[in-house]
Amino acid sequence: MDAVLLFLLTSLALVGSPGPNTLSLAALGAAFGVRRGLAYMAGLNLGMVAVVALVGSGLWAAVLSYPRIAPVVTFAASAYLIFLAYRIATAPPLGTATAEAPGRAPRWYAGVTLSLANTKAYVAVAAVFSRYSLWPNSAVADQFAKGALLLATIVLVNLLWLAAGALLARSVENPRVGRAVNISFAGLLVLSVAVASFL
Repeated sequence: MDAVLLFLLTSLALVGSPGPNTLSLAALGAAFGVRRGLAYMAGLNLGMVAVVALVGSGLWAAVLSYPRIAPVVTFAASAYLIFLAYRIATAPPLGTATAEAPGRAPRWYAGVTLSLANTKAYVAVAAVFSRYSLWPNSAVADQFAKGALLLATIVLVNLLWLAAGALLARSVENPRVGRAVNISFAGLLVLSVAVASFL
């Protein structure tokens, strides 16, 4: 099978699987809708550009060689994700009369922050970058090709998770069930923090 196709399939599996970024997008879609979640999604995507650059260049490995940095990054990411889960759990369910007014969907810089602090993102990028060679005759071209393909996959996956959360919430007409959807997504986000902390 072609290396590009294998790279794309592996990338899709790694970045499309539930994790802090994808679950936060689904939760935001459910709590605030697609339109109000687009700025946050753009921030996640920008943050992932930085993650891909850090991993692809080897700078992330150099940073983690300092043993006291990794726990600080993990703690900061966990704290932020728990705060985001709280905001999602307490957001009014979509479709209710108050859903448009209170609460503000997280902004683009919150997405950047989450991507930069998301340990699963670094692990996923490192896994696909180290496993495949798309341009064997040029290391620089190989890194750029992998980065571009991975980022395109990330943008598509992120849009699908945001839309899936919004579609789920829109299909729920009962406000109690809508509240349960928000709380469920918040709980899954907290669970992803626990799992990511062990990576």
